[in-house]
Amino acid sequence: MYHVQFPGFGFSFQISPIAFTVGGHSFAWYGIIIAVGFLLAFLYVMKSCRRFHMDEDKLIDAVIVGIIGGVIGARIYYVLFDSSSQYLKNPVSIFYIWEGGLGIYGGIIGGLLCGAIVAKLHKISVPAVLDLASLGFLIGQSVGRWGNFVNQEAFGTATDLPWRMVSERTEIVSSAGVHPCFLYESLWCLLGFVLLHIFSRKFRRYDGQIFLLYTLWYGVGRFFIEGLRTDSLITPVVPLRVSQVVAAAAVAASVVLLVVFRRRTVLTGCGSPKIMELNAIVDEVEVKKPEEEPDDGASTIFASAEDAKKVMAGDSIREPEQPGREESESPSAPDEKDEKPAEKAEPGNAEPEDGKPAGEK
Repeated sequence: MYHVQFPGFGFSFQISPIAFTVGGHSFAWYGIIIAVGFLLAFLYVMKSCRRFHMDEDKLIDAVIVGIIGGVIGARIYYVLFDSSSQYLKNPVSIFYIWEGGLGIYGGIIGGLLCGAIVAKLHKISVPAVLDLASLGFLIGQSVGRWGNFVNQEAFGTATDLPWRMVSERTEIVSSAGVHPCFLYESLWCLLGFVLLHIFSRKFRRYDGQIFLLYTLWYGVGRFFIEGLRTDSLITPVVPLRVSQVVAAAAVAASVVLLVVFRRRTVLTGCGSPKIMELNAIVDEVEVKKPEEEPDDGASTIFASAEDAKKVMAGDSIREPEQPGREESESPSAPDEKDEKPAEKAEPGNAEPEDGKPAGEK
């Protein structure tokens, strides 16, 4: 149980890393929050499939494999750059991921790489998949960082800013308060998602552009936020923060590629209306459904709503009889006066039934 305070705002919380216990097994808030982030990202990606013109079933395969690859990549990243010798002394502990130790950059690299391989096998546009996955990553990262808040980890150096954070864990660094780095990164990712979501719908010029903008956006934010943290992984040769090195490389690469591809117009889904028209793309989501006939409230057994109202009021809807016309008269019956009388036989010209002339015996 941690007693967390934000003295500048007068906020105070009692937080337990354990959400609940079932059958003696404890379920941590960290895992639940990460799962919620994955779920929200997955729902967003599935909802956006039609706009990106992707087959949902094929994309689900890429997402599932990408999640598995992301977890493996995050663990490998952390183990490789961990400065302690715990994994050398006890190699089996590499698989104890429930004890913590995941590197976000390793998760991004592993998830994107494995998902891209499956997309390639399913003959889906890999750059388009990377675009959609980038937006999902921003959702997952924005939500997932709150798991660090529950565990009171990934905080920064001492500060006297109004939003400083104080807890039993942060007192190791400063009793006055520290930078809530989890909050910085969560808000940075949330803002990035909003901006790139709008960009993907209105201004995207080619497949892969959102992915490059994502690496640029997240890399810039992570470079500065990582500089405030006190628990960063350090490169084994040069005493540099691993995440800052990776962030700087990602930013540099994305800037170069954005310049190189600035005239590219290959698009398979939503984006700039002009580029969509150039690629003969129709936004299926924006296609209007056929307009239905307005419902005037008339019942199917009446000719109109007025007739229905008259019947409900007890009035008759039969037309009044016209004078001079018999009720039983049928308009389609033939007029008897128009029938011609049968022709009469002239005397002497009639032929008897036996075929003999008249007067012949």
